[in-house]
Amino acid sequence: MLKLNRLSNADTPVAGWQWLIPAGMPEPLVPSENPMTAAKVKLGRYLFYDTQLSANGSQSCASCHQQQNAFAEARAHSFGSTGQQHRRNALALVNIAYNNTLTWAHDGLTNIEQQLLIPLFSDNPVELGISGHETEVLQRLKRKPYPELFQQAFGSTEPDLQKSVLALASFVRSLLSFQSDFDRYAYQNDDAALTPEQIDGMNLFFSERLECHHCHGGFNFTQATSHSRQPLDLRPFHNTGLYYVQTGDNHANGYPQRDRGLAEITMNPADDGRFRAPTLRNITLTAPYMHDGSLATLEQVIDFYASGGRLINSGPDAGDGRQHPLKSQFVKGFELTDSERAALLAFLNSLTDPQFITNPDHSNPWRTPQ
Repeated sequence: MLKLNRLSNADTPVAGWQWLIPAGMPEPLVPSENPMTAAKVKLGRYLFYDTQLSANGSQSCASCHQQQNAFAEARAHSFGSTGQQHRRNALALVNIAYNNTLTWAHDGLTNIEQQLLIPLFSDNPVELGISGHETEVLQRLKRKPYPELFQQAFGSTEPDLQKSVLALASFVRSLLSFQSDFDRYAYQNDDAALTPEQIDGMNLFFSERLECHHCHGGFNFTQATSHSRQPLDLRPFHNTGLYYVQTGDNHANGYPQRDRGLAEITMNPADDGRFRAPTLRNITLTAPYMHDGSLATLEQVIDFYASGGRLINSGPDAGDGRQHPLKSQFVKGFELTDSERAALLAFLNSLTDPQFITNPDHSNPWRTPQ
């Protein structure tokens, strides 16, 4: 069994917090204005699963971030509370306490409190749609058990949207996953935790031949990581050659105009098609893949990288992503035998943490319909 630090069971505003992480693992960085407490995590858990946090009472955060899918969603695109389809795939909420950037393609969103304002209040697209309905939503937060939860977390029974954001951020930071077979092998020195095939796949994953680890490296299997021992802010956005749309006169436009990734934020053409490399922890649970859910299976993802990008022969997105001039230098293609391909998939399966998706501390606390 993986040795973990214990969580604090105290439930008061002054209670400290001990991270549920392997012994020796660096602690996440937490904003000084929102220190972790068990009381805030508990309040945030209720808010995370509360459909009454949306303006029309139809959706919660958990509607698109489902525990059984490692807090992702088994569909290519999410839909907001008003039924509006979003253009991107819901990211898994796995160890995002360690993330130095949030969302698929925004280098300015660097903390969870800041990012949460988008699903709560954005009107383009609408997610929970609170804007213009703040008074109504706050009134709903006066029902049980919220007065007691706000009192425990903040010393007042009066609901407050800013405090709600702090509590939600605290709960999301508590969603840590470090109990996979890989963790037992890597951090508990349990040599039997991985099969020989999985070890072969691990060696392939970290090889210069496949280059996977350059974008999905470190203990969190993503370049988008900062922590107490390494506050370095890397720029974890990459063009992987998923698209290279051609116009009728055979001149390249780059990624489809509906989503050009980081370039939409920076207004820099050099950022065309750059998206953040997500964590590969629990990756077998979070299909479909890529920012737009356009690859359905891990097998397809491996084939995509083995090809060095994607060729689309016809349709509005026709073009050869392999030829995109801004494609990452690490996406250059490779060949795998059938046994190597199976080994790589087996290793990726070893990153699954069954306890993460069944942990009652992360589950829906509401016992009766809201």
